[in-house]
Amino acid sequence: MGVVDDEVLALARGANFASFTTMLPGGRPVASLMWIDAEPDWLLINTERHRMKYRNVCRNPDVHVLILDGDDMGHYASVQGRVEDHIWGAEARAHIDRLAQKYLGTDFDPSRIVSERVLLRVRPLHQRLRDSSVVIE
Repeated sequence: MGVVDDEVLALARGANFASFTTMLPGGRPVASLMWIDAEPDWLLINTERHRMKYRNVCRNPDVHVLILDGDDMGHYASVQGRVEDHIWGAEARAHIDRLAQKYLGTDFDPSRIVSERVLLRVRPLHQRLRDSSVVIE
C-alpha cells in the first residue's frame, strides 16, 4: 500500500494519541502511548535514541500503530507498518516542538531531552479503520 489513508492521516494529524507497539528481543510485543503525526506517505513517531522502543525498531522494524480519536473512542485506525527511515538532528528536534505545540500549545521542554531525538518514518503496510461500529478495511 505505502500511502497513508486519508482518514488515518486526519487522525494522525489531529491531537489524538497513538499506541506504538514494537517487539522486544524475545519476541513479545510492548506498547507505548505516543504523540503521533503523519505525512501523506508516512506515519511519524518522535522518540529518543536511548528509549527501548528505538532499540526495538533497530532490531525489528515491524510495528503496529493504533490511533484513537480523542472525541470518539469507537473511531480509530489500526496500522501495521515498517519503520523505514530514521531522521536525526535539527529536523527531529524541530518536529518534537511541532508535536508539543499540537498537544500542549508550547514548545517541547528541552530539559526533558535525555539523549538525541530521532524521528521514525513508518510505512503503512495494512490499514484498518473503525468508525464506532463499522470496520473499514
